[in-house]
Amino acid sequence: MRQARAAFDNKPIMLRRLLPVILLLAPSAPAQDIAAKADQFVQAAVTRQRFQGSVLLAWDGKPLFRKSYGLANVEWDIANTPDTKFRLGSITKQFTSALIMQLVEQGKVKLDDSIRKYYTDAPESWQPVTIHHLLSHESGIPSYTELPGFFEKQAGTARTPLEIIELTRDKPLEFAPGTKFKYDNSGYILLGYVIEKVTSKTYEEQLHQAILDPLGMKDTGFDHYTSILRHRAEGYQNENGKFSRAPFLDMSLPYAAGSLYSTVDDLLKWDQALYGTTVLSEASKKKMWTPNLNDYGYGWFIARRFKEDTVEHGGGINGFNTMIIRIPARKLLAVVLANANTQETGALAAGLLGIALGQPADPTKSRTRIPLAPEAMKAFEGVYAANPNFKLTVKVEGDHLSAQATGQGALRIDPMSPTRFFNDPINGEIEFAKDGSALTLYQNGATMKFLREQK
Repeated sequence: MRQARAAFDNKPIMLRRLLPVILLLAPSAPAQDIAAKADQFVQAAVTRQRFQGSVLLAWDGKPLFRKSYGLANVEWDIANTPDTKFRLGSITKQFTSALIMQLVEQGKVKLDDSIRKYYTDAPESWQPVTIHHLLSHESGIPSYTELPGFFEKQAGTARTPLEIIELTRDKPLEFAPGTKFKYDNSGYILLGYVIEKVTSKTYEEQLHQAILDPLGMKDTGFDHYTSILRHRAEGYQNENGKFSRAPFLDMSLPYAAGSLYSTVDDLLKWDQALYGTTVLSEASKKKMWTPNLNDYGYGWFIARRFKEDTVEHGGGINGFNTMIIRIPARKLLAVVLANANTQETGALAAGLLGIALGQPADPTKSRTRIPLAPEAMKAFEGVYAANPNFKLTVKVEGDHLSAQATGQGALRIDPMSPTRFFNDPINGEIEFAKDGSALTLYQNGATMKFLREQK
């Protein structure tokens, strides 16, 4: 259940930052060359049995590369196509944040409103928790998906939004609201509840009326297990090329934090709408993409890749992993939707953008693990800070190191030299200074330096 335990999320360590949008620039190579390189790049991951699903690389609303790989249904040998519908996981959060910002524009919600204004049964300790804190993962409310045994014991039980909220309502806040970042699915369940209270509609009804229907996103919606949904992909776990059906998850549980499905083409429609004001005003979009703690906006991570400013988010849910990365200055978009749990979606999306930008993408890059004594690795243990709110905690774990970023799970990193370590699934490498005073993270075209705080 390790994959299931990460439901709704996909949060690789990465550099995140946003600068103002500038002059639109075209991709650096002819479309046919980009498509050929992109296909080779993705096919390498397919050959390594690390991906099956659909991908899209687009510029200014026009696909440069659009292709599907593997099977939507393994038992029936039904191939994935660009029309295949995939569960999105936490990409759902950007739609929830957009719905909230629409209500802010209408004067029906204020970002500094306490959650107790809308959820009157909230404990008194939640009074300082604002809508802003919920959007930016700064509330301190414990995430219900982190409850011990939640996925093993409760994943098959349908719940209302209120019943989900009640799972952690009586637990103490993990920190004072606004003082720290911690990725929190409970916060987005509360935001869905706010949408329903204010609009007197279900989250699903408001989503269709305010976003999906106006944009013509006919292949996007709330995934109900009992509904007959044409071209819906089955979700799988893939271990060394052996497929098994992903553990069951009642889709009432992810709700406004992760219950949507979509296609690569519909997400292109969403991307294009975000360049205009059909969905949100320029002021609301600026607020949504302003980095808060850990460079998280509202439903989007703010990042920088290949010396370009991006807004992006990943998703992970039983049997599915997803990634969307936008480079607004160039109107470039990469979408990767997988229906077999994998940590490759972020690397694939970033690699596709790199190809469009003329950056080298080497899908066959092989990192070789070398033996390194625990005593040698011990010198690198400690806490390293990129800034006061984003840190890496490094520890020796047997024959390798683990690196855990603020608000994220620990990742295994293996030695490839006495000072350089790697993690293939996130396409990342960490280089330690020989004296252990600092480390540099390299991932998908991004570079980030951390200074050592303590051992």
